[in-house]
Amino acid sequence: MSIVRVLPVALLLAFALAVFAPPAYAAGKVHKVAIHVDENDKARMNMALNNAENINNYYQSQGDSVEIEVVTYGPGLHMLRADTSPVKTRIAALSLELPNISFAACGNTKAKMSEQAGKEITLISEAKNVPSGVVRLIELQEQGWAYVRP
Repeated sequence: MSIVRVLPVALLLAFALAVFAPPAYAAGKVHKVAIHVDENDKARMNMALNNAENINNYYQSQGDSVEIEVVTYGPGLHMLRADTSPVKTRIAALSLELPNISFAACGNTKAKMSEQAGKEITLISEAKNVPSGVVRLIELQEQGWAYVRP
């Protein structure tokens, strides 16, 4: 067999491997999980944080990675309020341990709570403001994120 016939087949095989094979650096699958909190209930908030830790630990033990976003709105926004959060110390510690966890605070709820309080509501430093918590959950699910409501 001549090199002229083998070369195109070898190039085609190399191209197919480069395009369809998983990258060598990808140790495992990446999972994405949205956790929903809409109640001002310390037990429910702690359950959401427990879920986040357990999800992270499980996928880590499988050689996979996971992105976790806790989305709060309505009474659940208290989870991320600097003045009323019963779990802010735990969130601060968890955020240092797990760089793959984030916390989204509903801007609509924050505005309504600020109006009712007659002053601007302050969020914990780990929280990011999103325009709408409900819409954020919809967007994440549309992007293929799994949804968990503890």
